Amino acid sequence: MRYTVIIESGRESGYVALCPALPGCISQGRTKREVLRNIREAIEAYVESLLEDGLPVPVERGREMVEVEVAAR
Repeated sequence: MRYTVIIESGRESGYVALCPALPGCISQGRTKREVLRNIREAIEAYVESLLEDGLPVPVERGREMVEVEVAAR
């Protein structure tokens, strides 16, 4: 499975990652490499938990990226 992950700078330090397709699936790390490893583990645990509970696993479809240029005012 593939999921989009959003990585942002933490408020004080490090990084925070979240997976929009899996509500509440968030992780953090000191480096981008660490936060990616941590969110991957969080996603795996999230999906395993859904499967154990007999719940459907969300599938991400149709996500596209659009680049927009905005002229400075």
